[in-house]
Amino acid sequence: MLDLPPDTGDAALHAAYPAPHSASYAADLAHLKTLAERGMAQAQYNLGVTLQKGQGMAPDPAQAAHWYERAATQGFAPAQYNLGWLYAKGQGVSVDLARALHWFTQAALQGEPGAQHNLGMMLDTGKGVARDQDAALGWYRRAADQGYARSQFNLALRYDSGQGVQRDPARALEWLRKAAQQGHAPAQFNLALRYDKGQDVPHDGAQAVLWYGRAAEQNHASSQFNLALMYDAGHGVARDETLALTWYRRAAGQGHAGAQDSLGMRHEHGQGVERDAAQAAVWYRRAAEQGLPAAQYHLGQLLDAGNGVGQDQSQATAWYRQAAEQGHLRAQFDLGLRYDSGIGVAPDGGQALAWFRRAAAQGYAPAQYMVGALVDRLDAGSPSEAADWFHKAAEQGHALAQFELGLRYDCGKGVERDYEAAHFWYLCAARQNHARAQFNLGVMYAAGQGAQRDLVEAYAWLHRAGGSGVGHAAGYLERITARMEPQLLAQAKRLL
Repeated sequence: MLDLPPDTGDAALHAAYPAPHSASYAADLAHLKTLAERGMAQAQYNLGVTLQKGQGMAPDPAQAAHWYERAATQGFAPAQYNLGWLYAKGQGVSVDLARALHWFTQAALQGEPGAQHNLGMMLDTGKGVARDQDAALGWYRRAADQGYARSQFNLALRYDSGQGVQRDPARALEWLRKAAQQGHAPAQFNLALRYDKGQDVPHDGAQAVLWYGRAAEQNHASSQFNLALMYDAGHGVARDETLALTWYRRAAGQGHAGAQDSLGMRHEHGQGVERDAAQAAVWYRRAAEQGLPAAQYHLGQLLDAGNGVGQDQSQATAWYRQAAEQGHLRAQFDLGLRYDSGIGVAPDGGQALAWFRRAAAQGYAPAQYMVGALVDRLDAGSPSEAADWFHKAAEQGHALAQFELGLRYDCGKGVERDYEAAHFWYLCAARQNHARAQFNLGVMYAAGQGAQRDLVEAYAWLHRAGGSGVGHAAGYLERITARMEPQLLAQAKRLL
């Protein structure tokens, strides 16, 4: 992006402007025009600024361009810079990138840092000139050496990425600090991020808060959002939900989608504000319409439940789909569930399996389990593939998958029969209160299958299964009890 010309030029020129609210404004403006018409370049430039900014009158960029050009042809660098900008943007004149390049070059050769930066930008992007990143870098350096913050920031990005230069994190940090210390908000945000993440500097939450805060006060929306996150979590600063909410609101008011989603969650759950699902839906929708997948998913949940909005499962599905297509894991999983059960869409096992696979590929255990279950259900399904997916979910502690994997080892479906493995996976699921796993585990202990015969353990697991609602556990428990010595029975009951 090309830099805007300065509002007033340097401090010395500022004093020559007519003050629009002064009693002598009309006389001062007339005097300025007289000096400009006599050919005084500084007066021509000042008159151009007055006309461009509309100081005391309606803005007239065409007349501003006229007076800039008269000053520019006399070699007045600030006028050359401003005239180049008007040609680049098509304000008061037709867009003419060749003339913009000409005037930026003239001003840059005289040491005008803003023109040097804009010339660098044109060369960097190939806008109006053949792309030449080496030449762009040279102009950035010349402007940066004069303290021009935007060029300093661009140099920092170059050294950070190694674009056109050898990557040098130390030099990147040096230029970043210089730009940040001059109040350049993107540089302050970038420096804060480094302290926040411990990138090329030691992690320092307090420094991150400091630099986010400086950029946030300049209405840098991403800094406002990150500052809110830090106050929300008490990271680098004392936790303060009120301040967090303030910064979320400021960022959201500027259209920051992440902040809008965060405000939605606060209203939905009553965190720092009164619970208000309708207001949550407003903020979710604003973020969702910007394409934020988390907000699309959250809005889908409200529509699905009719919470704060009219229930609309078709619309919920549409928002889930938008989030899912962007890789949102829970949206992919929930979309799979909807196709599996026919909620908001026509049932479609193929679509269900496709969405479960996408979530499963991200390592989500419930989705891995569902892929296994659907593959197992298909007529042409592969028992070994189903077992593989159950195994992936089971290793993450998914109780249903652990039980299903136990069953497969128990009967040799999709895997080699292995009673020890079956016993292991039943035990994992049973410890998570899976009732059928508890029953099967009790039977295995009673039979000495997959583990040494142990009536005490058998009694304990069958008792738990019965308490969890497995009806036929009671009959097995009676038979086990009949085979137990009184001391063993007493020991077993002590385990309950």
